[in-house]
Amino acid sequence: MSASGQAMADRWPELWAELPEPFRSALDPARPWALLDAALEAALAALPSSTIEIALDPRVHLAGDRIAIGKGTRIGPGAVLEGPLRIGRDCEIRAGAYLRGGCWLGDGCVVGASVEVKRAIFLDRAKAPHLTYVGDSVLGRDVNLGAGTVLSNFRHDGAEIAIPTGGDKVATGRRKLGALLGDGVAVGCNSVLNPGTIVGARTQVYTGVQLRSGAYPADAIIKLRQTLEIVRLARG
Repeated sequence: MSASGQAMADRWPELWAELPEPFRSALDPARPWALLDAALEAALAALPSSTIEIALDPRVHLAGDRIAIGKGTRIGPGAVLEGPLRIGRDCEIRAGAYLRGGCWLGDGCVVGASVEVKRAIFLDRAKAPHLTYVGDSVLGRDVNLGAGTVLSNFRHDGAEIAIPTGGDKVATGRRKLGALLGDGVAVGCNSVLNPGTIVGARTQVYTGVQLRSGAYPADAIIKLRQTLEIVRLARG
C-alpha cells in the first residue's frame, strides 16, 4: 500500500478480525465501504440459481433468482426474500422480515420480525432482532442491534456521502451508505446511525443515541447525556 493509501487506512478504527472470501481479498483498508460494491456483487453472482437446504413454510415468499439458504436455518411465515440472497447455516429469519437489494448473511445470523435489510453484509452471528432498518451496511461478527435501531443510508438532499474525519471529509463515491460496524459492536434500542457512520470493534452505543456521520473508535462506550425536568401539576 502506498504511503497515501496507508494514511487513509489509518483514519479508520479497527473493524473486522477476519472476512470470508470473496470479501477478504477485496478489502481496501482505505475504503472499507467498497465491500458493498464489486465484492458483494461477486459474492452474489457466484450463487447458484437456487440452493435451499431447508423445508420452507409455504407462507414464505421468494422472489428473484439466486437464493441460497443453508442447513439449520429457520424462516418464519410472511418473510419476503428477494434474490440475489445468501443466508448461511443456523440463521433465524423471523416472521415478516424483508430482505432485498442483494444481501449476504453468514452463519448464525438473526433478522427479526418486521425487520428490513437492504443490500447488506452480515458476518457470522450478526443480529438485527427487532423492528430495525439496515440499509447498505456491513455488520461484523457478533454485532447486536437493539430494538428500533435505524442504520440510515440516504441523505435528505441526495448528495454523495462523505465521512468526516480528522477535520476533513472523505468522499465515498456513494449516494447510499449506511454503517460499518466492527466485530462485537452493540447498539442500544432506538438509536439512529446517520449515513456514513463507522464504529470500531467492541464499542457499545447506548440507548437512544443519534450518531452523526463519522468514525468512532474501537473499545469505547458512546453515551447520550440527557437532562430530565419534572414539573408537578397543581391539583384543583
